[in-house]
Amino acid sequence: MKMRIFQPFSLLLHLHEMKISANLNSNPPIFFTLLSLSSKSFSSLSASSNPTIVEYLTQTLGFPQTLANSISNRFRRPKSAENPKLVVHFLGDIGFSEGQIRTTVRVAPQILFADIDKTLKPKLQFLQQLGLVGADLGKFISYNSTVLNVSLEKKLIPCIEILKKTLSDSESNGDLVRVLRGCAWILSRNPNFLLSNIEFLESCGIVGSQLSMLLMRQPRLFASKQSTLKDLVSRVVDMGFSIESRMFVHALYTISCLNDKTIRKKFELFQSQGFTEQECIEMFKRAPALLRASEEKLKLGMEFYMNTIKFERTLLVHRPTILMNSIKDRVIPRYRVLQILKSKRLLKKEPSFFKVLDLTDGEFLDKFISRFPDDAEELLVVYKGHILQEVDE
Repeated sequence: MKMRIFQPFSLLLHLHEMKISANLNSNPPIFFTLLSLSSKSFSSLSASSNPTIVEYLTQTLGFPQTLANSISNRFRRPKSAENPKLVVHFLGDIGFSEGQIRTTVRVAPQILFADIDKTLKPKLQFLQQLGLVGADLGKFISYNSTVLNVSLEKKLIPCIEILKKTLSDSESNGDLVRVLRGCAWILSRNPNFLLSNIEFLESCGIVGSQLSMLLMRQPRLFASKQSTLKDLVSRVVDMGFSIESRMFVHALYTISCLNDKTIRKKFELFQSQGFTEQECIEMFKRAPALLRASEEKLKLGMEFYMNTIKFERTLLVHRPTILMNSIKDRVIPRYRVLQILKSKRLLKKEPSFFKVLDLTDGEFLDKFISRFPDDAEELLVVYKGHILQEVDE
């Protein structure tokens, strides 16, 4: 009788298959549950509960299939495409471009099912009355679609009235529109929240034109939590500013624009050029905008003033605003013109370079170039040479 002989590999494979079979027989519910869950997950990703809306979004608005599915699945109940068609037509009629409509729908798809007469039209007409019309309105809404979800009576109208009163811009609304473009989500805040922040800023001495300026430059401050606002004010006070100082509001604006790391790096840059920490604070107190300048600009300025012109460090501490001037476009050209005039002994008295930098372009031309007709061409080339070179290039 012949005996069945298993090769080593065949024997191992046979035993492995028997083990898998035994495991499946002992735990069938686990295996089939996993298979069922996987099938359901795939099905939910590939299908939409609103096929009519998906078709409209893809065919009419040109949305990719995946985005259309994602948008349509936000609405649980099956929806008709009738209202979306009316909304899109309405937006087009008041000046929205196709691109602006797509962006608006992508950000706030719920407007497709909003009531045009009761919800959309009153809000958009209100914004039109402020000066946002046609393509400008379309651009504003496409970037800030969520404004259409805010209550007109409870938030939009009261917030706008508060902003207009703060800006003292009741006629043209130009400043108001700039604020809205810079921070439209300020309209989503509770009006009492805005009033509370304004009252706090006024208690810090920021009133009138200073308050208006701050609102135009940094509207998000007015929409911030008051704890955040108080923290910023504390940081400014800790740097030596008095709330009675006219520079306080400028310092607050600067600090609100920068994080601690950036401020620290700017101070380290000044200290690397020999300034003490106290001198850095003094410079900031005299010119808060200094910290908003780029590191490159500040470094070039300090090197030119202290190494080329040989200014003492203390001069920059007392007149830090000169570091805000463009070295390439203003400082170097004027310095070179003065050097030529000095070399030719055309100046009876050497002017203060600080005062020279304060002159307007026209004043500098009249005082240091036009009055020397024999040398005017040479001086003009030195003064505007960098501009002519850029034009040639």
